[in-house]
Amino acid sequence: MTTVIVPKSGGVASTKAVVVHWLKREGDRVKAGEPLVELETEKISYELESPFSGVLTKLLAHEAAEVPVGGALCEIAESAAKPAKARK
Repeated sequence: MTTVIVPKSGGVASTKAVVVHWLKREGDRVKAGEPLVELETEKISYELESPFSGVLTKLLAHEAAEVPVGGALCEIAESAAKPAKARK
């Protein structure tokens, strides 16, 4: 499980971002590079892409929330949980 955070915006001295709109929901499969969420800073609005493929397991910041740079947005598991093997 990996936590997706608000990144530093290249060249923009923002300290926080507002979650405008989630493009994915809990339980959705996401692919690396696929847009996850729309964020807005004092200077720009942008879509944050998933850093890797997996399943969005938990939203940690809801729409309209202010999240500091480096703050948690969501958790993504690399793959859905696999059932345990039966023992003989």
